[in-house]
Formats: sequence, C-alpha cells, structure tokens
Amino acid sequence: MNTPRRNQQNTSLWLLLTPLLLLFLSSFPVLAQEAPFKKGVNLTNWFQANSAREIQFSRYTKQDFEQIKSLGVDVIRLPINLHAMTKGAPAHTLDPLFLSFLDEAVTWAEDLNLHLILDNHSFDPIADTQPQVEGVLEKTWTQMAQHYKDRSDRLYFEILNEPHGISDSQWNAIQGRIIQAIRRQDTRHTLIVGATNFNSYQNLAQLPVYPDNKLIYTFHFYDPFLFTHQGATWQVPSLGPLANVPFPYRAQDMPSLPTSLRGTWLESAYQNYPQEGTVAKVKQLLDIAVAFQQTRNVPVFCGEFGVFMPNSRPADRVFWYDTVRRYLEEKGIAWTTWDYHGDFGLFNRGGSDLFQHDLNVPLLQALGFTVPPQTPYVKQPRTSGFAVYTDFLGKDIRNASYGAGTLNFYADQKPNNGRYSLAWANAERYSSIAFDFQPDQDLSLLKQEGYALDFLFRGTAPATSVDIRFLDTKTTDPSDHPWRNVVTLSAQQVPFDGRWHHVRLPLSSFTEQGSWDNNAWHNPEGKFDWSSIDRLEITAEHGDLGQTKLWFDNIYISNQDTAKVYENSVYTGGVTGSKGELDAGKLNVYPNPANAYLVLETTLPGQLSLELSSSVGTVVSKTTFSRSMKLPTASLASGTYFLKITDAQGKYSTRKVVIRH
Repeated sequence: MNTPRRNQQNTSLWLLLTPLLLLFLSSFPVLAQEAPFKKGVNLTNWFQANSAREIQFSRYTKQDFEQIKSLGVDVIRLPINLHAMTKGAPAHTLDPLFLSFLDEAVTWAEDLNLHLILDNHSFDPIADTQPQVEGVLEKTWTQMAQHYKDRSDRLYFEILNEPHGISDSQWNAIQGRIIQAIRRQDTRHTLIVGATNFNSYQNLAQLPVYPDNKLIYTFHFYDPFLFTHQGATWQVPSLGPLANVPFPYRAQDMPSLPTSLRGTWLESAYQNYPQEGTVAKVKQLLDIAVAFQQTRNVPVFCGEFGVFMPNSRPADRVFWYDTVRRYLEEKGIAWTTWDYHGDFGLFNRGGSDLFQHDLNVPLLQALGFTVPPQTPYVKQPRTSGFAVYTDFLGKDIRNASYGAGTLNFYADQKPNNGRYSLAWANAERYSSIAFDFQPDQDLSLLKQEGYALDFLFRGTAPATSVDIRFLDTKTTDPSDHPWRNVVTLSAQQVPFDGRWHHVRLPLSSFTEQGSWDNNAWHNPEGKFDWSSIDRLEITAEHGDLGQTKLWFDNIYISNQDTAKVYENSVYTGGVTGSKGELDAGKLNVYPNPANAYLVLETTLPGQLSLELSSSVGTVVSKTTFSRSMKLPTASLASGTYFLKITDAQGKYSTRKVVIRH
C-alpha cells in the first residue's frame, strides 16, 4: 500500500497550497460567532413585581407563548425583579412561590422549543449600582443555577440588567466573580453579560476577556435618545412635554424645544439633532457593537431597543424600527425588542391589547415578524358571569392596585378554599385593590338579569368600612368622568370576627356616588354606564385600615351563590386554625415528578373526590376514588399541578405535583 510515501506526498502538497489557501481566505471577512437565537421580544411587567406575592401569574399563559412564537419569534427575554423574589437579607433565599411560577414559564418555553432568557432586571432607575450588589447577586444566582442546572439548553441567565453609576473596573470584576459562582453550580447554560453605563455599546470594549466559552455579550440601543424617549416622564429632566420629533431629521417637522428643557443636556441634544437623527448616525453607533463582536469573535445580542409610543409619530417610529432591525440582522446580531405589551410594545395604543384584534401591523412588518390575521374588536354585553379572583386573577383582568399597604394575592395561611386567598393589611386611606378589566366590560345585561358580586370575606377587629365600587370608562367628552357605583362594606353587613363569611351584593344595589377626576370631585349626574366598566375596586375610602386585616376569596360576578364556606376558623394573630384539613399522613402520592401516571394510596375511609389543577387554576381532571387509584397523566403538558383530595365532610388536602415528559 505504500502508506508512508502517500503521506509524504500529501504533506508536500499541503505545504505548497497553504499560502494560496490563506490568500484566498483573507479576501473574505471573518464571520464572528452569533447567538443561537435570532429575534424576539421582552415580556415585561409580569415578573417585574415587588415580591413573589404580587406577581400576576395568570397575566400570561402557554397560549400567549404560542402566539408570540407564531410571530416568528424564537426567543423571549423575561425581565425579573430577581432580588425582590427573595425573603430578604442576609440569606436572600428565593421564594418557593416565585420558583413555582417561573418553573411553569420555563416549561412552556421548553415545550415550544423557545429560547428563554432569565433577565435579572433588579435595579432602581434612579439609584446607582453599588458594589454591595455582589453579595445579592452571588446568593440569588447560586440558587437559580442550582435550581435550573438540569433544564433545557435554551435557557439563559442574564446576570444583571443595565448596571450603572459604577466604574467599569468595579463592575467587570464583580461580573467575573458571579460567572464563577454560577459555574460552581451549573456549567451547562450560557450566560449573558453586559457592560456598565446601562449596558452601553460604548462600554463593551471595556469588558475583559472572561475565561468562559459560554457567554453572550449584550447591549441596549435607544439612539437618538431625543427621538426614542420623547414623552418619557421618568427621565431627568422629564421629556413629557416633548412630542413629534421626527426620524429621520426633517427641519420642517421639528417641534420647538419645550421651555423646561432649555439649559439642560437635552438642549444640546436638540441642537445636534440634525446630525444625530439620521440613518447614517444610527448605523455608525451600531457599528461600535459590530466592531466589538468581530474583534473579540464573540456572539453579541441587543437585549433592548425601542421607541416610546405616546409622543412619537407612528410612521417615524416604524421607520426607526425597520432601520435598526435590518442593520442588526445584516451584522448577525440577535435582538429582543422592548417590549410586547406596553408603551414601547407591539400593540396599537388605545386598543384592548388583544392578539387577534390590536397588533400594530406596520410595526410587525418593520420588525420582520409574521403578521397574524386581525379583525376589529367589537365589545358585546356579557351574557354569563365570570371569576374576578379565585387563586389567581381571572382571565383578562389586571392588577391596578394603588396606595400604601401590604397586598398579598397568594395568602396561603388557611384560605377558605383552594390554595390561596387575597390578603390586605396596613393600607392607608384611599388605597385600593383594583381589578382592571381589559378590555372594558359591558355588564348592562348582567345587571338587568339580577347578577351580583359574590365573594368570601374575613376581617379582624377593630371593624372598619371599605368601599366596593365599579368605575366606568372615561370617554373623550370633556364633561365625562370615570363615575363610581358604590356599596360600603361595614360591620353592619358582615362581622369583623376573624371568620369567613359569604357576601353577595346584587349589581342593582350599587349606588352612583360621583367621580374624582383631574384632582377635583364631581357630584353624581346619573351618567354611570354599566355598558362600559373599566374596573372593580375595594378601597379604604373612610380611613386607614390600621390594625384591621382583610381577606377576600372566590370573587365572582354571578347569578348564583358561588360561596362554599369550608371552614369558619378564627384568626388568632398568626396562622388561622382550621377544621377543614385531611390527615396528610394517611395520603400517599407518587411518583413525583410523574410521567405516565400518578398513584394515590390512602387509609382514609369512604369515597374521596379528586381534582387536578394546573398552576393557573384550570381544572384538568376530576374523579372519585377510595383506597387507591392510578391517575393517567401522559396526555397532560409538562409542568406544575396541584392535586386536591376532599372527603364527604368537605375536609381536604392539597399536594403539589410535577409532570415531566
């Protein structure tokens, strides 16, 4: 075979061709690494809560993830107020409730083959990042990495959103140590790292070469700032008075500079806008990130870009998105737009935020998304009742609560039934639990047919009074206001004795009270409109709650009694006593996690009722059994579920189970 001679010939040929090959390759640009995903959205104002108890988990479901994917999206960036999801210093232990919610979202993404970025969005937009943040980052990310180390490779950890007010050297060193802390728990998942100065592309070059081969480098892009943030009141100074700045710059369309912005840095931005507000300048600035990507040969990701909607011209906004998106894609930079719902979002302003009716079609086209069919939304009178709050907020209902106090949507200390109740304490006068109907609801037919607001209530002494009220929708008529229809709940209607009580308030019993609008009180004019209800509120109208504690459960608008008072325990200052629990030691449920089935074994006497619910309260299986049974689970989606077993006397026990295929 003469193998040695053949090898010698191949070697000589390789030496001859190598210079020619290198010359050939040098005539082509070197392609930098790219992220494993391409384009997506930020799913904001979901896990951005002050605590796990305030997350409105039912705001989004797996169906929303499916709809987002149908746009052509392959990645979701999920901003999380991660440091608020703990039990506080010194351990900063992650709240199990938060993890149960996040587990569900991670499972939805896995089922749909979506990339999911867990973005630590913990920062005050005014306060600077302090070096002390390292301790919180280390504790929270160590737990997160340990918890998610075995989940899909399409899961990513973004260490901290927009560090700022800290030197490059300080932040870069902290970020390096957090990478190491995560790697002690998890060597599988890719991490997303960024520079200081609010993840500025200008500071990317200051980042060190971290000794880790599973990193994606992120930056944010909001230039020209005068255009993208016109109308933004949270900036200092406020850009609220600024509107209709064009992009690209057109002298004939430029508004005058508001007086309040003169003498500030924004006056310079205004004077320079003829040079800054151009397509060429946008590309020049993006090229800074492109140069970093190519020089370092690392994947780069634009985690945020967008234009504030209220004060910008729609056509100019669309043009800016089209310009930025196309250039990012031309340069191989993945992106997630800020945001999905919201004032930077994909939905038409002033609409109902409904996927089938309110998507901003020109904007979706500018972003290169697939545009689903859209039909006009027509509000119809409700013909049946609905849940406002059970263990979760009802469908298309948002938390719009305001004021001071402690509000817990997942109070698990002996709710009347189910897993949670809504607890309220320390509220100051005029604070409200507010349920915002999105879209607004037409309850006129339900009112005519005798429907009522039906719920369970518990309050502790000293007795107080709270207003329960519907607010209608303020129209464009200058003489119109958001009118209130009110019932006052006091000790005359229900005892404040620490026990659960059933309250039923017919819609016809609510009385028009007036309106507080534009910092003025307006007396009632008989204009309250049941056909356009904006929200339901429970309000400390008559004074501070003080030491009084209130609980609400199973809030419905219904034409029948929905209350089932399973126990009538007395509040004693801590955990309530209960006569409603089964002996958990006599109930065995396995395997957990389950795949094809769950086995239930019990020594409890008699026939038992079984109810299996998803993490958002949807009942997926109901049956009865005695002694033992095998419950099939193969047809159910992977995720977290709750199994409730109830005996003939109404005593029950609830178990958390995980189904994983």
